[in-house]
Amino acid sequence: MSSSLDDAAVLAAELLARRWLPRQHPRVKRALIDADLWQAVQDRLAQVGLRLIDNLHADHVSVALLRPAEHAVFGEAGLNSHNNIDLPRDAVSLLVVLWSQIILPKRERQAARAASFESDGQNEMFHTDRPLPTAASVSPLVSYRALLADFGVQLGKKTRMDGNLKRLENHGFIVRKGEDIAEGPLLDLLLDYDLLASRILEGTLSEVLAQAQSGPAGTSGPSDTALTASEDPAEPDDDPLSV
Repeated sequence: MSSSLDDAAVLAAELLARRWLPRQHPRVKRALIDADLWQAVQDRLAQVGLRLIDNLHADHVSVALLRPAEHAVFGEAGLNSHNNIDLPRDAVSLLVVLWSQIILPKRERQAARAASFESDGQNEMFHTDRPLPTAASVSPLVSYRALLADFGVQLGKKTRMDGNLKRLENHGFIVRKGEDIAEGPLLDLLLDYDLLASRILEGTLSEVLAQAQSGPAGTSGPSDTALTASEDPAEPDDDPLSV
């Protein structure tokens, strides 16, 4: 057995045990630059119906089911569900709201800083590639009090929202920092940006978020807007959340 394959087995096992690993983890860093090791990890995971997922805009890597394995694991009912980790519908709505308030502006900041670096680099005698800004350095925080004031009525009020925030935290989507809510390791990994971004920016939720951001907390929140705990932000047969 080659040393590369041994390293692949260790990394695959660690991902399964810990669910996610930071990109700065020594074995992850090596896999990101070693194509053979990366493929070896993918091959190991594929043997049990999983795949390694990575995103340049995220600070972690994780694993998810291969598409062919989803039917065998979840069955027809699971594939037609709005999510496959048993989150209640109001928790999914809360997740999409938080994703919209954290990931969309984070991606914009990362793109803006990368463009700024590229512009600055044109004036350098010896141009060097600069990495994309880390999620931790540009990811915004969401105020819990503002979230409750703006979306509490639609998402079950304080007790229900607190319970769903705990669910999202346990799943690794968010991190609580006192009265603020921050991006968790999986928020920008397990939700499909290409699918969700267009729906949010071009759909009803864009108006909801605009009202929440423009009005004073508790006075001009989206109380009359069509965002309810019973609504599904994604079509059942086009699941943006898949683990």
